[in-house]
Amino acid sequence: MAEVPQIIRGFWVTLSSMFKKVTTEQYPEERDKFPPKPRFHGRHQLNRHPDGLEKCIGCELCAWACPADAILVEGADNTEEERFSPGERYGRVYQINYLRCILCGLCIEACPTRALTMTNDYELADRTRESLIYTKEDLLAPLLGGMLEPPHAMAEGSSETDYYLGNIKSAGDA
Repeated sequence: MAEVPQIIRGFWVTLSSMFKKVTTEQYPEERDKFPPKPRFHGRHQLNRHPDGLEKCIGCELCAWACPADAILVEGADNTEEERFSPGERYGRVYQINYLRCILCGLCIEACPTRALTMTNDYELADRTRESLIYTKEDLLAPLLGGMLEPPHAMAEGSSETDYYLGNIKSAGDA
């Protein structure tokens, strides 16, 4: 007999919630984009050094760390004529499949050069599956003032170590 009041209480919760007004936000038609929390994990970004060279060294550690197998990296060797990053290698192919990505941030923790970070951009929906596979061109940070488009030589009088210690100035500062 003690179970009957609990069943009635369960039905009462269901019935009382059935007749409440539903709140539906008409985003993005009627509501502005809201600012996410500071530590929110959104879209990925491949960063650059101050002179424009890419920070990615093509080590593939981010792809190995990804539990969803959403990252594809193919490294290639830099040459003196075509230098994309200060080290020996660079990421020639870099893709993130946002159909698989769970935005966990393990790839960010695995990156030894801080080449990969996450932005606060949370609008990742699109109409086609192909557009949710971001390539290196989609992920690279934009060139800022004083940066040169890679490939180009390392900053004059500097070594690979200077890049990783943050001792490189942009071309506009020289």
